[in-house]
Amino acid sequence: MEKIKISGSEKMYEIESIMPASRTVTKIVFPEGGAIPESWDGDILIHTVGGIYVSTIIGYNTVYRQEGQTVYLSNDGSVYVPPAPPEPVPEPEPYVPTLEEVKAAKKAEVSMMCEQIIYAGINLTLSDGESYHFSLTEKDQINLFGKLAQLKAGADQVEYHADGHPCQYYSVEDMTNIVESSMWHVSYHTTYCNALNMWIVGCQTADEVQEIYYGADVPEEYRSEVLQEYLIQIAEMAGGDRTENESEKTGE
Repeated sequence: MEKIKISGSEKMYEIESIMPASRTVTKIVFPEGGAIPESWDGDILIHTVGGIYVSTIIGYNTVYRQEGQTVYLSNDGSVYVPPAPPEPVPEPEPYVPTLEEVKAAKKAEVSMMCEQIIYAGINLTLSDGESYHFSLTEKDQINLFGKLAQLKAGADQVEYHADGHPCQYYSVEDMTNIVESSMWHVSYHTTYCNALNMWIVGCQTADEVQEIYYGADVPEEYRSEVLQEYLIQIAEMAGGDRTENESEKTGE
């Protein structure tokens, strides 16, 4: 299961899912019997199953509504106001989503997590010995393709900037490290998400689908050749002295 914590606190909370419920409301589902934060006064920091930070959700500080282990948070201070009791009507039959609907919802969930992890970017230690963070939104990725073209054209230094830093010239060595590490990060998570989708397609029941989450080990029958190669690389990284850059690539 993924985990969250509230900025300013070190306590982690396991969650089953986190996703938008509307334009101003986010829905968080906690496992049965799991702890729920008493205060939401801070940013929501999302972490992988292994406890690695991947993304921050800002501004959702108001409990809009809580239903058991499901909490809805609003970013505009609004709270749920129940409608006036309707006239008594016969109870409708409970709606049970079809297997295809369950699969579609799960695909949307893992796709959102994949996008958040990719956009969150990577940390890299460059030749000056300092660690820098590089976000990887779609705009950032397009920009890096341009930097790759400059490198291939023979530029001896390339202008770019790390998050929170001014634009500066990077050496070929540093810029190559930034581009290659960023592409690895994007490509790995895209490949992994694709394998999760293949796993979802292969499920025969809704219960099987609901057991899938971003970060789960993909069964061998759903691992593509490309994903298998990435897993071999990650295993090789884990077998030796791992650099900070390698740890960023694996998401650990």
